[in-house]
Amino acid sequence: MKKLLFIILLLSSVNLFAQESKITGTLTDATTGQAVVGASITVKGKLTGTITDSKGNYSLNLNKIKPPFTLIISAVGYEQIESNVTSTGEVSLKLQQKSIVLNEVVSSATRINQSILQSPVSIEKMSLKAIKENPSFTFYDGLQSLKGVEAVTSSLTYKQVNTRGFNSTGNGRFLQLVDGVDNQTPGLNFSVGNLFGASDIDIESAEVIPGAASALYGPVAFNGLLSLKTKDPFKYQGLTVQVKTGMNHFGESSVKPQGLYDFAARYAKAFNDRFALKINASYLTGRDWYAENYTDVSASTPVAQRGPNNPGRDALNIYGDEVSRTLPGIGLVSRTGYEEKDLMNYNVYSLKLNGALHYRISNNLEAIYQYNFGKGTASYTGSSRFDLNNFVLQTHRVELKGSNFFIRGYSVAENSHDSYNTRSLAQFINRDWVQDLSGNTVTPDKADDTWFTRYSTAYNGSAAGVTAHDNAAARAFADQGRFLPGTAAFNAAKDASIHNYGLSGAGVFSASKFYHADGQYDFTSAIKVFELLAGGSYRDYRMFTNGSLFDDKTNRVTIAEYGAFMQAAKKLFDDNLKLTASIRYDKNENFKGSFTPRFSAVYTVDKTHNFRASYQTGFRNPTPVDQFIHLNVGPITILGGAPKNSAGLNVYENSFTASSVSAFGAAIGAAVAGGTPFPQAVEQNKGLLQKSNVAYIKPEQQKAFELGYKGLIMDKLLVDVNYYYSSYTNFILNTVVIQPQDQILGADGKVTTASASDIPGGKVHAFQLYTNAPDKVSAQGASAGLTYLFDKGYALGANATLSTFNLRNANPNNIAAFNTPKWATNTTFGNSNFANNFGFNLAWHWQSAFDWYGTFNGTRPGRVDAYSVVDAQISKKLPKFKSTVKLGGSNIFNQHIYQSYGSPAIGAIYYVSIVFDDLLK
Repeated sequence: MKKLLFIILLLSSVNLFAQESKITGTLTDATTGQAVVGASITVKGKLTGTITDSKGNYSLNLNKIKPPFTLIISAVGYEQIESNVTSTGEVSLKLQQKSIVLNEVVSSATRINQSILQSPVSIEKMSLKAIKENPSFTFYDGLQSLKGVEAVTSSLTYKQVNTRGFNSTGNGRFLQLVDGVDNQTPGLNFSVGNLFGASDIDIESAEVIPGAASALYGPVAFNGLLSLKTKDPFKYQGLTVQVKTGMNHFGESSVKPQGLYDFAARYAKAFNDRFALKINASYLTGRDWYAENYTDVSASTPVAQRGPNNPGRDALNIYGDEVSRTLPGIGLVSRTGYEEKDLMNYNVYSLKLNGALHYRISNNLEAIYQYNFGKGTASYTGSSRFDLNNFVLQTHRVELKGSNFFIRGYSVAENSHDSYNTRSLAQFINRDWVQDLSGNTVTPDKADDTWFTRYSTAYNGSAAGVTAHDNAAARAFADQGRFLPGTAAFNAAKDASIHNYGLSGAGVFSASKFYHADGQYDFTSAIKVFELLAGGSYRDYRMFTNGSLFDDKTNRVTIAEYGAFMQAAKKLFDDNLKLTASIRYDKNENFKGSFTPRFSAVYTVDKTHNFRASYQTGFRNPTPVDQFIHLNVGPITILGGAPKNSAGLNVYENSFTASSVSAFGAAIGAAVAGGTPFPQAVEQNKGLLQKSNVAYIKPEQQKAFELGYKGLIMDKLLVDVNYYYSSYTNFILNTVVIQPQDQILGADGKVTTASASDIPGGKVHAFQLYTNAPDKVSAQGASAGLTYLFDKGYALGANATLSTFNLRNANPNNIAAFNTPKWATNTTFGNSNFANNFGFNLAWHWQSAFDWYGTFNGTRPGRVDAYSVVDAQISKKLPKFKSTVKLGGSNIFNQHIYQSYGSPAIGAIYYVSIVFDDLLK
C-alpha cells in the first residue's frame, strides 16, 4: 500500500511539470443563462475528463490528445450533448434542461455502454436524479418502484430485492454488484441488501436486469442483476454532507415512536486531471421493526383447536415453544417460549466507510484502489430469525481500466462477531432454569424431560396446591424458576448462549472470505466488421466456521471456480437490425462445466421504436453451504452434496430411503405383534426396503424466452412492454436417508438380512443430504411501463407486472417457493422545481396477496396480504447555501404491512433531511 501511494504521488508530481495543451470554456443553462455547476466533460473514447466549477467554468488538459475529437457533456437535469472539437482553445456551450432523460445510457445489459432504448433484454435504471429525488427513506427502498422489482423487508437495515419469482429473504439467485464487486457475504451467500453497500450520496446509478443474466455474469445472476455504481472522484468533487432524522413505530402497542438518525459525508478531490481520491462515511441507527405475529402455527394441532389457549401452541414469533411432547392422558403440550422482542437486538445500525484512490496513467489507462468497510446489525428471516449482530464485511478492490478493457481483482471477507439464532437462543435459555420436583435446578441435558414431568405431575393432581386437570395451572407449576426477560439471570443466560457456537449455543460463527478476479476486452475497434467482447473470471472461496457449520477445524473448506464469456454483435439492414450472441462457460471444481448461451435481436424503426426478442439461459452453482455443510445434530447429520464432503462415509452409496424404512418398521412391528418370530419377520419384510438413489448436488438450470418493445414517442412518452417465459430444472433440495451399519445389497442385488436387521436393532444413522429435484416447472409474466413528460417539468410514470407460476406435474416439495404476487403496480409523479426551487415526488406501490413458503414456518404456507403504500417528499433548494432541505415519508399512511411470512410488520417512517453539496470545491 505504501509503495502504491509513493508511485501515485511521484507520477502526480511529475505531471505538474508537464506542458500540455488544453481547452477551456463555460457551460450555461440555455433557458436561464446561469452557470451549470458540476457538469461532466469527457473526451469520447478516452478516460480524460473534468467537471465545471461553481461558475460553470472548466479547464481540460488534453494530455497529448490532438484534434479533431469529440467532447461528451452531461449534467444532472440536462440533456447530454456531444461537441466536435477541431482545435484547442475555448469551447463554451449551452445545455438544455430536461427534468427526466428518457433515453438513458446503460451498461449492464451487454457490459458496454448503449442506449436503454436499444437494450436487447429488459433493463431498468435509477439515475442520479432519481436517486436524489427518491421519496423513500433511502434510495434502496425506492428500488421497488422499478418495473418488475420485488422487495422483502426483514429489518430496518435489511431489504432484499429480486426479480421474476422464487423470492426469498436471503436470495442466493440474484447478483448484486457495487462497482463490479459482488456484495454477497461469503458465509450467507447472498447480499444483505444495502447494509454493507454504498451510502445514498455516493451512488451515481442503479441498473436492474430482470431475469437470467448468467450468460454475461456467471452463476449468481440466475434470477437477475442489480449493478450499483458509485461516483467517480474525477467527476464528482468537493464535500457533500447529508443529515437526516426521522421517526418510526407510530400506532404500535409494544413501542412508542422512536428516532432514526442517518449521517453521511463524502469528500472527493482531483489533482491535475491525473490523481483523485474520495472518502465516504455514513452511519444510520434506529429502532428495528418488531416481529409480533403470534399466530399459532402448530403443525400437530388441528386448525380449529389452535390459538392462545392451545397447550401445544407454537406461535410464529415466539421461540422455544417449538419444543413439544404428546403427554399420556393430556395431549400435545409445548414449552413456554419467549417473544422475539426479548431475544433480538432491535437497536440496529449500519456503519459504512469507504476510500478510493484513482490514478490516470495515460488518457486510456486508469488505476484504482478501493477499500470498503461495513459493520452493522440487522434481523434476518431464514430457518429462524437471525440477529446479524455487529456483523462486519470488508472488501479490497484493485482495478486497471481503459476505454475498452478492465482487469479487476478484489477480496470479500466477513466476521459474524456477535450474530446468533433467536430460536436456538430461546431453547437454550429454557434449559438453564428448570427445577425438578424437589426444587433443584437440573442440568441442561435433562431440562426438557424434567419440565414435561413437572407439567404431567401438576395436571394429574400430584402437585400440592395445584388444581388438577388445569393446563394453565400445570404450565405455571412447570415454569417455576423461569428466567424472566430483563432480569440479570435472563441476560446472563442470553449472553452466554450468544457467545457459544455450534450445537451447544445459539452463536453463529463465520470468518469466511473469497477472492475474485475478472476482466474483459472490447475488440470492436480492432475488428470493425462486427462487435466482439470477451472476458473471464476466477473465484476462490476460503470458508472458516471453526467446526460450527463445516468440518473445517483441521480441514479447510476451499472452492475454486472460473468462467469465460464471448459476445459478438452485428448490425444489418442499414443498422436497423442488431443481432447479438453471447456464450459463457463456467466450471466449479466440484461440478461439471456449464454453458450458458444468450441470443438476441433488436429491430429499430425510425430510431425511436425498438422491438426485441431474446433467448436466455441461467444456472446457479450450489452455495458453499449447499456443498460442504457437515453438521451432526444428534439423530441426524446434515451433509452437503459435494462428493468430497461425504468421502469415506459411504452415505450416497449405501443407504435406504426414509419412506421405505418407515414402511419396513411398521410391517415388522405388526408381524412381531402378531406372533411372528423376529428373524422371520425381518426376512419376510426386507423386500419393502429400497436403496436410495441420491445424486450428488449439481447446478440449477433455467431457460427463458423474452419479447419486448421500447419506444420514445415525440420525446415525451416512453413506452416499455415485455413478455417472458422461463422453465427451470434441478432445483436444489434436501432428502433424508437412513444408513445401516452393514452393506445394503448382496451379490444377488437384493437387500441383505444384516442391513435390514440393523434398523430394528438401532444400528442406523439418518442423514439429510443435499441433492437436486428432477422436476421441471415454468413461470411466465409480462410487464408494461409508461413515462410521460408534461410541460413545466412534471413527470408521470406508471407500470404493472404480472407473474404466474406453473407447477406442472412436479412434486411441490421438490421446488423452490415462487413467493411472488401475481400483480404488482407502481405510479410515480413529481417535479423537481414546480415553483421557486420547490420540488416534490410521490410514489405509490400496490401488490396482490399470495402465499409465502419458507423454512421459517417449516415450508408451510403463510398468507401475505395485499397491500398499498405511498411514499412522498417535498424539497426546497437553497442555492445560496448550496443545500437542499427535504421533508418526506415512507408508507405515509402507516399501513402495517408484511412482505414475507414471519418477518416484522413495516409501518411509516417520517423524516426531514438537509443535504449540503458542492462544498470545498
